Amino acid sequence: MTDIIVIGAGISGLVCAQQLSQAGYSVLVIEKSRGLGGRVATRRLLEGSIVIDHGACYVKPKGEILTRLIELLCDNGVLQVWDGTFLEKSTSLPENAISIPSTSPAYIAPAGMSSMAKFLAKGLNITLNQRVTGINLTADKHWHLTLANDGSNNSPITAKAVVIAIPAPQALELLQPLERELLDLTFLEKLRSLEFFPSISVMAGYPVTSQPLPQWNAVTIKDDHMLAWIGLDSSKRLNPTQPVFVVQSSANFAQQHLETQDIQLVGKQILQAAADCTELGWLASPEWIQVHRWRYAFPRNPLTTSFLAVEGDSPLVACGDWCGGNLIPDALNSGIAAAAKINTQLQQRILPDTKFLEILF
Repeated sequence: MTDIIVIGAGISGLVCAQQLSQAGYSVLVIEKSRGLGGRVATRRLLEGSIVIDHGACYVKPKGEILTRLIELLCDNGVLQVWDGTFLEKSTSLPENAISIPSTSPAYIAPAGMSSMAKFLAKGLNITLNQRVTGINLTADKHWHLTLANDGSNNSPITAKAVVIAIPAPQALELLQPLERELLDLTFLEKLRSLEFFPSISVMAGYPVTSQPLPQWNAVTIKDDHMLAWIGLDSSKRLNPTQPVFVVQSSANFAQQHLETQDIQLVGKQILQAAADCTELGWLASPEWIQVHRWRYAFPRNPLTTSFLAVEGDSPLVACGDWCGGNLIPDALNSGIAAAAKINTQLQQRILPDTKFLEILF
């Protein structure tokens, strides 16, 4: 038995868990993946010598909590400004004109963007590589969760309250069997209404002799049927061993090819498009390539509320960046709001609120 189980170790789940843990509740975070952060994702290749951000590639200050988090992480050497040139290219502009947008600074983590999640996970009880396969309510009004780490060897765990901090369609799949018995229709209808844009991320490494290297760090592409963003990921590293690029597809292209069996071939098509777009022909011929499907990359129609909650004696709250839609800033806000809701249904303890960041240092 634990007080609260948080399903999902993305930004929203970690922040919620910190709020409740710092208030004195016993909290267990369960994550199906082998790493933290959700879409704030970093992949490490060749025994860690190559670090690649294939999810959120940078962060910009937006909102009080995220701005303070960035400040603290910069002060402690986790984040730094991503110096360089950033371009925007639109197929709707005359002759594909390139312009430099005037925006706030972008911040990156030289050790990988998942460093943000590792910071937010400090002191938490987290179980990785465990998937929640079922949830139901016991006779004494406690939540009973069934886990599986490999599709077998199921083991149960029980909690007084549950926070579901995963994409809404995954939350719906988990909770739908409870529709008639436990959950009100409004809760599930709102989960059903949420849709997501997909994305395909292509990671590619090139020979150190590749020339010419771009004079920019990243290019945002507007109105293209295949491409959305091209980034020189190795420009974020202290001593890169080779040029490494991350190319992210458009939502429409990802929707068309998300279920394609040969995803490597799709990745090569994306790299060819990137080579044509940037006039860097060698981008189409990498030394190595990895491709990642993001089925729930960006909320298409986010909620205007900070969380969804089941009212009653057995607290259950769902949260995430799909509550608001502004990815990291709304994930932070949603996690804090979800913790406050759970707390009101349990022992109404004093939560750290926005002060939880300082407590971590």
